[in-house]
Amino acid sequence: MSSERLGRTLRAALATGLLWAANAGMAEDIGPSGRASPKSSPPSAAASDDVTQAYRGPRSGWPAAQVDAGVRWEELSPRPALPAVPATLVTLGEQLFFDPRLSRDRTLSCASCHAPHLGFSDGRRLALGQDAQAGPRNTPHLMGVAFVPQLMWDGRAADLESQALMPIANPVEMAMDLQALQQRLARETDYPRRFKDVFGDDAVTLSRLGKALAAFERRIEAPRTRFDDFIEGQTAALSDQEIRGLHLFRTKARCMNCHSGPQFTQHEFHQIGMSALGRRLQDLGRQGTTGRPEDAGAFRTPSLRGIARTAPYFHNGITPTLRGVLESYNAGMPQPPKNAQGLMAIPPSPLIRPIQLNARELQDLEAFLRTL
Repeated sequence: MSSERLGRTLRAALATGLLWAANAGMAEDIGPSGRASPKSSPPSAAASDDVTQAYRGPRSGWPAAQVDAGVRWEELSPRPALPAVPATLVTLGEQLFFDPRLSRDRTLSCASCHAPHLGFSDGRRLALGQDAQAGPRNTPHLMGVAFVPQLMWDGRAADLESQALMPIANPVEMAMDLQALQQRLARETDYPRRFKDVFGDDAVTLSRLGKALAAFERRIEAPRTRFDDFIEGQTAALSDQEIRGLHLFRTKARCMNCHSGPQFTQHEFHQIGMSALGRRLQDLGRQGTTGRPEDAGAFRTPSLRGIARTAPYFHNGITPTLRGVLESYNAGMPQPPKNAQGLMAIPPSPLIRPIQLNARELQDLEAFLRTL
């Protein structure tokens, strides 16, 4: 290429870049009303320092949380104590939880999908069960499950006692007939003696099986972290970057709309745009349990405690990294297809909208989440 032609090419590229930058700047200057509005500048170092110092003081002096009108929320606070459960019942439940004899072919235990070293999840996109069958959803973690009022991604289990038996009987999971399981444990194991030590007689019943498993699961919680130290008053436990992330979490990033309180969740169900509604792989979620059209595609909002341990994310395990989760929310989540009139058949929750955090803000927010 001649020097003259190269010069023309570079000048054209520069002009194109300047035009793009000018248009981008104009787009940023347009406010919600359609009128031009002043550009927002990043906070000064002094303002950022003031915010950081506020969080290093009493919680009563924190900046106000930004939550949409009508949202029921709680301020972040120390984790509550786990419910008291008889130690002997917990021990029996733990033995059952790790026992593969609860599955049809004696190869799978509850811990096969809820491994302690993986945050009591399994690290897979989709749960893997009997005969290596893949389930339809990601395995939810069990940390803090004692405080979850409606269990499973779609909330179909009302309590841990009933939930504990569901995966055992599910043909895609442990695939064990419950009546046959009851007979197996009574005739082929030493569980009658163990049940007698706990319940007073040696009857092995499904009700007692559920109670024991639930008792163990109620004692599962996320390990203590520096955030626990911070929220309990050791304000030097978090770095300045992590505190900036905490501030974003409570304000601009809009996280408190769904993830507030001591467990970082309101335990509600939301359609956030990840259910592929109207497409081949759609998952109706909560609607499959309630039958209500307004629940289509809605899933339980999980606790964020221990979130760095529980990848991949979302009910379908489609996002392998925590940063990917933040990028999805930052962009406003996938939108369902529109009809000929340009309308979405089932739009996501109005709480879902683009956030537009910059690269540094995303880094700060991720740093904070990793302290949970």
